[in-house]
Amino acid sequence: MEALFGSSLFMIIIAVAIFGPMIVKVVQEWERGCIFQLGKYNRTRGPGLIFMLPFVEKMIKMDLRVITMEIPPQEIITKDNVTVKVTAVLYFRIVSPENAVIKVLDYIRATSQISQTTLRSILGQSELDELLSKREEINEKLQKIIDDQTEPWGIKVTVVEIKDVELPQTMQRAMAKQAEAEREKRAKIIHAEGEFQAAQRLADAAKVIASEPTTLQLRYLQTLTEIAVEKSSTILFPVPIDTLKPFLDIIKKNE
Repeated sequence: MEALFGSSLFMIIIAVAIFGPMIVKVVQEWERGCIFQLGKYNRTRGPGLIFMLPFVEKMIKMDLRVITMEIPPQEIITKDNVTVKVTAVLYFRIVSPENAVIKVLDYIRATSQISQTTLRSILGQSELDELLSKREEINEKLQKIIDDQTEPWGIKVTVVEIKDVELPQTMQRAMAKQAEAEREKRAKIIHAEGEFQAAQRLADAAKVIASEPTTLQLRYLQTLTEIAVEKSSTILFPVPIDTLKPFLDIIKKNE
């Protein structure tokens, strides 16, 4: 009797060891299990402990975490016939595990290919200046188009970002010359505006001096005072008769 019990217990242990992994599955928090029964999709389960029928049911685990995909460098001819090399990055995740399993063979490869073709198509419709200055608008446009194309596969594209735009050496030199010319243009405009404002101030000062002749004499004496600070040189200056006229008038009155 004891031998029969021991033999039965041994057979049960062997059966559990063989069929246990086929019956009990563990699905992690970030995973979902798509269960197929005799080749037909049955349900999606998880996370936690999943019990399955051996030889009848099969489970495919799908990762629901955000996947970061770097789009390989793409050589693109812009709308204004400039050849550039563009690198981008794509963020997406699975929102429908059953569609990602059933409706597409390899959802990662399919998403990568559709991203490359969309990137070349959209950037080929943009000019170089738009590509350099309107990246946010282009990123949003890329995200929307790629997301619409991958939606039937159960894929949600959250972000598309253009990482780098590599320009030819000739174009870089041309853009550097353009930027330098633009800076010179702004400098000349600022200098001209300064000259114009200075001329306006001088004209206003001339009007004040013309209305009061005495101010011209005071300005003349102030200039002499400023020159006298420098003691290392000898300065000869003429004395205008108009400067002495007020003093001569005073002398005549006293006589």
